[in-house]
Amino acid sequence: MDQGLRSPQQILARRTLREILFPRPRQLWSVRAIDTVLSALQLMADKDIGLVVVMDDEALVGVLSERDCARRAILLKKSIETTRVGELMTREVITVDASQTYAECLKLMDQHRIRHLPVIEAGLVIAVVSIRDLLSEAVRHHAKIIAELERERLTIFTSTA
Repeated sequence: MDQGLRSPQQILARRTLREILFPRPRQLWSVRAIDTVLSALQLMADKDIGLVVVMDDEALVGVLSERDCARRAILLKKSIETTRVGELMTREVITVDASQTYAECLKLMDQHRIRHLPVIEAGLVIAVVSIRDLLSEAVRHHAKIIAELERERLTIFTSTA
């Protein structure tokens, strides 16, 4: 297929998570189901993240987000000091494979009204992609397209002068 026929949005939409996430080193932050909600929230605050994966050894058993804590702990008046992550975590986790595309991830996030997707490869969680990661990728991509268009425009004006 002719690459010249693709629009910048189509190119971004077809980029895989592997291309988006892994040029930069990524750290996976996790907790155990037996940990307290307070310790999970402290980890989220320390690492400036909105979700942690809940692991049992290397197996994904759930996720816990700041939203889960607000809605399931605070609104239900549960003590975050004594409540275990396993009591509040989301057990039915929507996951993606590293080969899935930017557009597929956005669609899943929209359909399920979620902001994070654990990325699975060979049965193991290798990363978490957030809506912020995807937005940052869109901003970088559009900045690159704008710079290329500016270079093209300058080339056209200098070659006709």
